Amino acid sequence: MLHFMPDTPLSLVILIICSVLVCVFEFVNGFHDTANAVATVIYTRSLKPVQAVVLSGVMNFAGVLAGGLSVAYALVELLPPDVLTPPNGAPAVPMLFSLFGAALSWNLLTWRAGIPNSSSHCIIGSIIGVAVGDALVHGRHYREGIDWPQVLKVLEALAVSPILGLVGAGLFYCVLKMFVKDKALFEPPQGHQPPRGWVRWLLIGSCTGVSFSHGSNDGQKSIGLIMLTVAGLWPALYALNPQHQHTLPVTVSEAHEIRSVLDMYDHDVLRSDAMIAAQHLQTENSLLDKPILNGPLPPLVTVRSDVFQIVAALKKISLDKAVPSQVRHQAAHLRMKLRPVVEFAPWWVRLLSALCLSLGTMVGYKRIVSTLGEKIGRTHLTPAQGASSELVGAGLILTAGYTGLPVSTTHIVTAGIAGSMLGAGSGLQWGTMRRIMLAWVATLPVTIVLSAGLFYLLSH
Repeated sequence: MLHFMPDTPLSLVILIICSVLVCVFEFVNGFHDTANAVATVIYTRSLKPVQAVVLSGVMNFAGVLAGGLSVAYALVELLPPDVLTPPNGAPAVPMLFSLFGAALSWNLLTWRAGIPNSSSHCIIGSIIGVAVGDALVHGRHYREGIDWPQVLKVLEALAVSPILGLVGAGLFYCVLKMFVKDKALFEPPQGHQPPRGWVRWLLIGSCTGVSFSHGSNDGQKSIGLIMLTVAGLWPALYALNPQHQHTLPVTVSEAHEIRSVLDMYDHDVLRSDAMIAAQHLQTENSLLDKPILNGPLPPLVTVRSDVFQIVAALKKISLDKAVPSQVRHQAAHLRMKLRPVVEFAPWWVRLLSALCLSLGTMVGYKRIVSTLGEKIGRTHLTPAQGASSELVGAGLILTAGYTGLPVSTTHIVTAGIAGSMLGAGSGLQWGTMRRIMLAWVATLPVTIVLSAGLFYLLSH
């Protein structure tokens, strides 16, 4: 499967299949994670289920459109450059099938069991698995094929954010208990009547916030996956940012700087690839209209590969403490100028991601709602506990989304509910918590093994 050529009928069929798979993943992400936003308003009778999921779907849609691209490409950068754009121009079919196959299967399995599991965890494990599989295919040590600093940065965000959600929601609940004396906020729902007045609108507002923040963070992940699909299988149109298909945003002197920096400080095993790529940049302003090194200019997919090789090499240099600080800043500046060439998303990709996530939000929520509302704490969820977990969660997720850190809405909100239960002295149902924590712990190794195995098999 490494030898399908782009722009052929077969590659078009594969493009359609992979596009369907990424849309299905985002749809599953929507209904898997929906309960994090709608559990409190449904469980406290603040909104009817249909009203809650429609509101959540609309706000997820808005969140995707309002979000940036930093999270999308924080995930993409976990992949080695030769997987992102194979040097021979062939589409990255094994990568796409491995990513979607591993992430989808584990996501569906945990949803079927009613366990709040992280879609972000699934896709990150699958991406790491592809990097491991690629190292095996090319006979490289796994340390050489994976951007471990980026992996650790992502995993740190995934690990720290639930702790912040747990502690933050617990403290928020205690503050509410101290200053708000309205008993309606601290009592479980009675009968089928919604909470009165401001309590109801507080819960609707917290649901809105979590839904919007979920869209702004998780929507970016699907944007990155869609762009991998489109750029890998439709390179003639989307190998490079359309704004930079006829000239790269670097001057001749900056191209010389890049080559000089790589020549002096890039000691990676893929150094020759990065240096060749740097040579390709040493042209005049209209890079794609003029000969390179006295030869014909490469096609767009090769330029894309060159840019990814250089961006990856400059990133390593900018993070290397052994390199002089002035050179590290220079490498970071040059990398930021080149990134828009390959890190972009057309408007229709954003729209597709938003539609899939919002439509998925409107189905499949009941299994997880029951777990969050009744099975985490020893008492039923109260409005104050729901509002505490969601308001703190929305703040954390929005902050992460705009700083480029992929976090798990599921982890944060579930941990927040547990924190609010502890803050109220309600205690936890440890049987449920053990199942949730087991799924959290197992997700990365399971998806890494599945994805690496699929990639290795498909590549042969």
